[in-house]
Amino acid sequence: MQFSKLFIPTLKESPADAEVISHKLMVRAGMIRQLASGIYSILPLGLRVLRKVEQIIREEMNQIDGQEVFLPSIQPAELWIESKRWDFYGKELLRIKDRHGREFCYGPTHEEVITDIVRKEVRSYRQLPILLYQIQTKFRDEVRPRFGIMRGREFMMKDAYSFHADEKDTQHTYSQMAEAYGNIFKRCGLDFKQVQADSGTIGGSFSHEFAVLADSGEDEIGFCDSCGYASNLELAGSKPPSPSTPPATLQELKEVETPGKKSVEDIAGFLNLPARQIVKTILLENENGLVAGLVRGDHEINTIKMRNLIGCEWLQAAGEEAIAKHPGLHCGYVGPVGLDLPVYADNEISALHDFVTGANKPSAHLTGVQVKRDLKIKQFGDLRTVKANDPCPHCEGGRYQVKRGIEVGHIFILGTKYSSAMKAVYLDQQGKENAMVMGCYGIGVGRTAAAAIEQNHDDRGIVWPRNLAPFQVIVIPVNYSDEESKAACDTIYDRLRELGIETLLDDRSDRLGPKLKDADLIGIPLQIIVGPKNLAVGQVEIKIRKTNESDLRPYPRVIEDIPNILKDL
Repeated sequence: MQFSKLFIPTLKESPADAEVISHKLMVRAGMIRQLASGIYSILPLGLRVLRKVEQIIREEMNQIDGQEVFLPSIQPAELWIESKRWDFYGKELLRIKDRHGREFCYGPTHEEVITDIVRKEVRSYRQLPILLYQIQTKFRDEVRPRFGIMRGREFMMKDAYSFHADEKDTQHTYSQMAEAYGNIFKRCGLDFKQVQADSGTIGGSFSHEFAVLADSGEDEIGFCDSCGYASNLELAGSKPPSPSTPPATLQELKEVETPGKKSVEDIAGFLNLPARQIVKTILLENENGLVAGLVRGDHEINTIKMRNLIGCEWLQAAGEEAIAKHPGLHCGYVGPVGLDLPVYADNEISALHDFVTGANKPSAHLTGVQVKRDLKIKQFGDLRTVKANDPCPHCEGGRYQVKRGIEVGHIFILGTKYSSAMKAVYLDQQGKENAMVMGCYGIGVGRTAAAAIEQNHDDRGIVWPRNLAPFQVIVIPVNYSDEESKAACDTIYDRLRELGIETLLDDRSDRLGPKLKDADLIGIPLQIIVGPKNLAVGQVEIKIRKTNESDLRPYPRVIEDIPNILKDL
């Protein structure tokens, strides 16, 4: 392709609303343009990158016997009502009506649609397992879309669904999919972690995220520096506390005045105690009402862990309206002693003695609190968020590192959540009807491309990994109107294309400086710079975008060297 014929509307300045580097550079490099909030047009250069990601995904999905389908983006409400997600999914679901007043939604995901297809076509265990995938546009009405195509409302996604006769077979496909995902992200040139994760609104019993490590990531990832265990911080397990020996004499329960002291820091300073001796009582609400969670003062409650412990549909910080229904609750002074709510406690609380809690009175706390003597705990569990340098629960001596990550893929074992609700059943060898066991596997195509930029850029622009670059080579003449330079550039360009190397020829009449800036901005891995002076001595300049290193190579022999140079990038 010749630069003058390619639509690349590059910009010198970043858009004012761009927060992360991938958004800034994709706009500046002429890859995307915003149409509406969280909705982007993908321009030719950007589409070439997305197609590269898609092709890698297709090859790896096909390798494990995935079969590609293409499902409707507009889905009837009846299917979502049947799966019981029509109301549960919330405002992210874009709901629409046709001319007859029938309700539909723009699919944020396709569990219902694929389950409907399989339940109508599969009857026998002999037809299982099945693995179907698609690459399709989705829409989720995010409350705050941001970061360009990293977190847009409309986005391109690969979603795959597997159907099985039993859990064991599902685990087999799940393992295959995890390996395929690893291959995909390695081929995309990404530094990533496979981490345990929460299943969220998709549901299911077991899931892993694939997260690209980047400072701009919205998620935090905890991973052991010794054994390699990794998890989203929402689920990262904490090491159980060691058994503690109570003091010879336990303190008596005592109420003390703490006027205006609500925060852990204030109370610790006022009572001259370490934060670990203060127990925070966190009020939360779910579909059944208020509950309380207890953690040490130097820890933070993890609502995902607590939701999973309770087994409720949702759990969030208690709102003013819910708290107002309990006049005995005084924010900042709530404590578990005598509290008429279900109380769940982090495992660390079980090892504490003589600690401090709120007294359920304004400006008062209780000292000398004992777990067995004073509290009624409904259930203990791992309810806290781990921190950097916390001990790993899976090995001896390992410590957590915590880094930010961008979720680019997520795999789930769904079990029978959708098949039971939607009656997707098969007949086993005894002729008995059973619900199919399902798996679900997603990759954000645009997120993967954006994450690659977050990991691969410098102050001059994008530094594409070779397999994702829109072109592998760019030929840059110092002066394309010079006959010898033009002839050499055309020869290089034509020969590289014959070799199957995607090549861009910058045939513009611009000065060399702007051409080099554009080449750096759009991030093509290899630059071949052709000038009259070097040609006069039979040489051209080869520049590696990633390292900015350049050297002179003999022309035309250099053309045959290019495939090997690219292999090393």
